[in-house]
Amino acid sequence: MMNPFPVGNPGRALGLSLVAAVLALSLPAARSADLNGAWRLDQPKEWGVTLHTYMVLHQKGGLTEGGIYPNGSGSIPIHGAHMDGADLVFTMDWGWNFRVRPEGANLHVVINYGADNTQEGTAVPVTEAVMWAPAAIPPPVVRTLPDNGLARTPPMGWNSWNHFAEQVDDATVRAAADAMVSSGMAAAGYTFINIDDTWEAGRDAQGNVVPNRKFPDMKALADYVHAKGLKLGIYSSPGPVTCGGYEGSFGHEEQDAKTYAAWGIDYLKYDWCSAGRIYGKEELRAIYQRMGDALEHCGRPIVYSLCEYGMGDVWTWAPAVSGNLWRTSDDISDNWKSMDNIGFSQGKLAPYAGPGHWNDPDMLEVGNGGMSPAEYRTHFSLWCMLAAPLMAGNDLRLMSDDTREILTNGEVIAIDQDSLGHEATRAYAKDGVEVWTKPLHDGTVAVGVFNRSHQAQAAAFSWAEAGIPVRAIGVRDLWRHEDLPASDGFKASVPAHGCVILKVTLVGVVK
Repeated sequence: MMNPFPVGNPGRALGLSLVAAVLALSLPAARSADLNGAWRLDQPKEWGVTLHTYMVLHQKGGLTEGGIYPNGSGSIPIHGAHMDGADLVFTMDWGWNFRVRPEGANLHVVINYGADNTQEGTAVPVTEAVMWAPAAIPPPVVRTLPDNGLARTPPMGWNSWNHFAEQVDDATVRAAADAMVSSGMAAAGYTFINIDDTWEAGRDAQGNVVPNRKFPDMKALADYVHAKGLKLGIYSSPGPVTCGGYEGSFGHEEQDAKTYAAWGIDYLKYDWCSAGRIYGKEELRAIYQRMGDALEHCGRPIVYSLCEYGMGDVWTWAPAVSGNLWRTSDDISDNWKSMDNIGFSQGKLAPYAGPGHWNDPDMLEVGNGGMSPAEYRTHFSLWCMLAAPLMAGNDLRLMSDDTREILTNGEVIAIDQDSLGHEATRAYAKDGVEVWTKPLHDGTVAVGVFNRSHQAQAAAFSWAEAGIPVRAIGVRDLWRHEDLPASDGFKASVPAHGCVILKVTLVGVVK
């Protein structure tokens, strides 16, 4: 789910409520009357798009109740509302601070996002009706769509959001494609260059979606990416607007799918966002089926990525809507706690992964600066053990040697891309050390030894304890790129938040 104010913070917003958040403001009656009503704050962007954030305040005696609706999506809770002189002051989730002051019929609004990032503007009065989502289009009858034959191994590529957020543009995407080739990532298997939110302008007179000034010619961009031997991905939502408040695909699914095909798009990330103001969770499958059906008939193979944050047990039905991958979690952030919480909670979903359909614990943060090299190595290794899509989210032009080494480790990538398509499960845990195992197509077994604790730990276990027959005859360390002596188990010191990835060969298996 995207940060509805994509300004300054490249992370995604977590846990948006899809119903109105109610606040109680202890305001003097005279001042609360000045704030009563619905208001729209326009947020013009230099690339020719204006986003809209709504505030609704209702007076009830000495109290005012209401909520904030950013960019047409659901409401966000606000906290600590109080009067400071003539200003109403409150804090919204994620630590953003609002200061609101009546100015005639309007409101003067100052939003501070932190780190000296402040936006100021005038909110004008509107009727509450303008902010509500359009009436639902009846969902299609649920049926099973055919397998589209794509993504037989987990997709590998790059996505613009984690590092560039709304600053992504044509030049950035071309540079990412150039760097993917020159860095060796393309040779390591990375294929997709994916544009996330904020590329949209609106629709033309015929209802065709059009890009904003950041992307002057999407077809020419696709041609450029394809000439590099790569593929281009794009982003939309089944709702009327995306998470960032840009044009969604609501009511235009078939039209948009055909537009993507005409441009040469190879991958669609489809983010729930404002659809939650129109449809309930019980309608997730039908709504995602609508776009899956449109992609099936668009005339071009397009990998279908469902982004609904793990709602509605998506892993049980996503393949039936031609989904190739589906989010299993809230948005990842570039820190150990976020990565650890998401990555190590995935094991129960292993039965649902396989060729053409993959659990997606969100994009990679490797190289964005919030974790140590050891932690990034664990992040990457765990995603590979999980048979997760590998979507880099860093600036490919400015990678450190550590980042490049992590993202292009062919031996570890081979674990992710193994044709058997199994996802690892936890086999052993003790004193913060966890052992995850994954069977591979050639009869060998990948073993991930992860130290989740905050200090170095001695890892010592037998192959039997890890669920592997004792007849192991070969062990290879995939980060050190060296063979280890055959033994009845493994013993080593693993650094804090670090890992060791092994490939274990059994009796009768040829390496």
